[in-house]
Amino acid sequence: MESEEPRGSHSPPLQRRQMCGNCDRPIAVCLCHVIPKTPINTSTRIMIIHHPHESQHKLNTARLLPKSLRHVTTHLSRKLLHSHLTDQSPSTTIYLFPPSPTAPAVTLSELKQSLNTNNNLLLIVFDATWKHAKEMVKASEGILEDLGAVRACLDVDESVTGGSIYDDELVLRKEPFKGCVSTLEAVARCLRVIEDEGEEIERVLIGVLREMVRLQSGFLKPVKPRPKLLKKCKQNELN
Repeated sequence: MESEEPRGSHSPPLQRRQMCGNCDRPIAVCLCHVIPKTPINTSTRIMIIHHPHESQHKLNTARLLPKSLRHVTTHLSRKLLHSHLTDQSPSTTIYLFPPSPTAPAVTLSELKQSLNTNNNLLLIVFDATWKHAKEMVKASEGILEDLGAVRACLDVDESVTGGSIYDDELVLRKEPFKGCVSTLEAVARCLRVIEDEGEEIERVLIGVLREMVRLQSGFLKPVKPRPKLLKKCKQNELN
């Protein structure tokens, strides 16, 4: 006679969340109703250099771009490589990143004035945390220089503490300083300037982002502020 197994020796298997086969998001936060049924055609080609760590983040917005726009390629890499480039040479290459003391950047309004044409443009976006993105850009400087790439930026104020995606509606992800935005929003703002139908493209992309934020808000738990810990020397002074 076989011995009886003790109760509770086997836990029931964990059920995986049902995923949408189209937008690759959980069914509860599916975005298919706002993602264009036919990806929007753009004259600008968009290349996303996707950091391996960022690709694992559930709130990553770059994954929504190939589903919304036609001419988007994504490369999982820590830097831009020659193998990422196609035989089709762009008339102008732009990459989005804030300026630094050694690498100035033009604003989007300045960029529009300097472009002779909006045909055959290549927009390169480094999708990562700010720490990793800086490393990626630095590692890619040689190829960017060979391409004659123009460094462009949104309006960013590093003197103001950071917000997040639609900070007035919901805090999803902390940014290092005010004016930083998600990859999807940065691309939307840039396409507004360089595409003939830029305003409509921006409206659709920002609509997707807003809906993602709205749906995600129902699953966020309120976070209590952590008490500020004093150093031991300060504690001894108080005692």
